[in-house]
Order: sequence, then structure tokens, then C-alpha cells
Amino acid sequence: MSANLPNKSDSGVSIPDDLVQVGYVSGAYGLNGWVRIKPFSSTGDALLNARVWWLDKPALHDVGMMQAKMHSGDVVAQLMGVSGRDAAEALKGTSVQIPRSHFPILPDGEFYWVDLIGLAVDNLQGESIGIVHDMMDNGAHPILRITASTAVASDTSDTSAAEDDKQPEILIPFVEQFVKTVDRKSGKITVDWGLDY
Repeated sequence: MSANLPNKSDSGVSIPDDLVQVGYVSGAYGLNGWVRIKPFSSTGDALLNARVWWLDKPALHDVGMMQAKMHSGDVVAQLMGVSGRDAAEALKGTSVQIPRSHFPILPDGEFYWVDLIGLAVDNLQGESIGIVHDMMDNGAHPILRITASTAVASDTSDTSAAEDDKQPEILIPFVEQFVKTVDRKSGKITVDWGLDY
């Protein structure tokens, strides 16, 4: 009886430790084995630029991306070893991951969402708001989803015992009006946002 090493794919290739899910296969595109991917970004840059993608179906493995392009807000791509519409349809629901180190470099002042998750958020008065646990897009702009710090949570703790298990969440629009600085090196975002908002 043998077991796969956790850092190796079934093909024996080392699994990068900086994989980030950037989208999922939503179905086939055409008849020749191309797949349609719903990207988690509006541009799909990471998908269009990376030459190797990691798919989690049937198990995490690497696949060569032969060509890709944007089409109606989705990325359509031809992958190595996927031939015919049936093979492409069989990948529906598969997550697509790419090493963070393969993402294109962004201009100053722009950030990948994955790089903001886990950063501490303080306001201009130096008070701790909390930690970014997720991002979402409301159509107009991205929004920081912040798990409130203990101080903020205790100020708003007049809830029932069942609700106490859930940590309060603070939503702050990720726009220049409210987000003043993002310092990834120090792991901190400074916002113009009061604790009482």
C-alpha cells in the first residue's frame, strides 16, 4: 500500500505551495475541446498569462494551457490533453488554480484581492478595525469584508447567545475615499472609517 506525498500531484509533479483559485470551468466552448472558465477577476489576466494551470478534478493535477482568450466576460481556453466537447464538458465545475508567483505584475496602486486577505485594518486614529477575511464586488466597486477586532466586537455585543458565535463583519468599500494606504510589507490597510460606522 502506497500513499501519495501531499506535495506531489498524481503525475509526480511538485504542487506549488502558492496556488490560488482564479476561476472554475463552467462548461465546454465549441466542439474541439475548448473549455469556458468563469474567472474571479474582470480581466482574467492570471488565466491568460499562465502557461500551466492546476485543475482539481479528478485530483489536483497540472495541465498545459495551449491558448486562451477573453470571450463575453469569460476565458475560453484550449488545454493539453482535452480533445472533443465531451472531454471539455467532463471538466465542468473544476476549480482552476495558478501559482501566485505566476500572476502578472500590477501597476502601482493596484492589488490582487488574494493579496489583501489577511491584512490588518486600522483607521486614521490608529484604532484596530479588524482583519480582511474576504473581498466581494457589488458591481460598482470591490468591498473589503473585515472580521471585526475584539474591541469593535465588544462594542456591538448586545445580541443573543446564538448570534455571539458569529463574529461581526464590517464592510468597507475599497475606494480611494475610504482606503488611504495599503502596505503589504507591514500587513496593514489604513482606512478613513470610524469604529461607530
